[in-house]
Amino acid sequence: MASQQDIKRRIRSVRSTYKITKAMELVSAAKLRRSQQRIVAMRPYADRMLELITSTAQTLGKIHGLPLLEDRETHTVALLPLTGDRGLAGAFNAQVLRRSFVLEHDLQAQGIEVKWLVSGKRGRSSLKFRKRDIDTAWTGFSDQPEFAEAQAMAHHLAALYASGASDAVLLVYNRFGSAVVQTVVEQEILPLPRQVLKGFEEGSMPAPARGEVLYEPDPGLILERLIPAYLETELFRALLESAASEHGARMSAMRNASRNAEELIDLLTLIMNRARQAAITQEILEVVAGADAL
Repeated sequence: MASQQDIKRRIRSVRSTYKITKAMELVSAAKLRRSQQRIVAMRPYADRMLELITSTAQTLGKIHGLPLLEDRETHTVALLPLTGDRGLAGAFNAQVLRRSFVLEHDLQAQGIEVKWLVSGKRGRSSLKFRKRDIDTAWTGFSDQPEFAEAQAMAHHLAALYASGASDAVLLVYNRFGSAVVQTVVEQEILPLPRQVLKGFEEGSMPAPARGEVLYEPDPGLILERLIPAYLETELFRALLESAASEHGARMSAMRNASRNAEELIDLLTLIMNRARQAAITQEILEVVAGADAL
């Protein structure tokens, strides 16, 4: 059995770990609240952007000559998992990478080449460890993304698609549900899904009743400028969802770690008290035995 001194030393070590995990839990909780506020704040902008694109497409009628809407035969797919820059977040990073590797296997089984892009240091290191060639990696902003990062990513993805280096772009990320629920989703963002515009073209979605709208310049030119903005908005929304999921996953993981540390401290304290009581009992027996000998 370990000595009392060894048990006390281990209790101090676990208490130090508890202080760290508790602090990380509180920090993640504060960041999670801010991330949720950012998601709620950007939803009206995203909704209005979609409304503007679809109403413009309805006015234009047939859509042609827009590279980001060009639907072509798929030979190469750019796969972009959104991971975190840090660990200690439970299965947050692992489940995104796991889904990405399953997609890679499925695409390669169909004879489609996979081009890897990645956001987050954890994803980059994991892909390098597995000897994957990474076209582009974005790091340093997973916990608090800004719109500028989404713009840079969107411009690069649009250039890949327009140049023919990739025939489709798939995002894999955690969609935020709650602090304890994050769902891994895959989203094809290029070419832009036809259902974004088809609803108005086919009349399945009601157009906003705003009266007659005059477009200046031509609706086709407006749509050509709006589509890249829509791509940037979708990427920014995905980054915000991923950031909120990361904070929620880390908060849950640190809460569980803190709870486990408390339970371990209680157990070690019980063991130390038993060891102390056993030592006291042994000393009493030795004194009694000595007195009887005299």
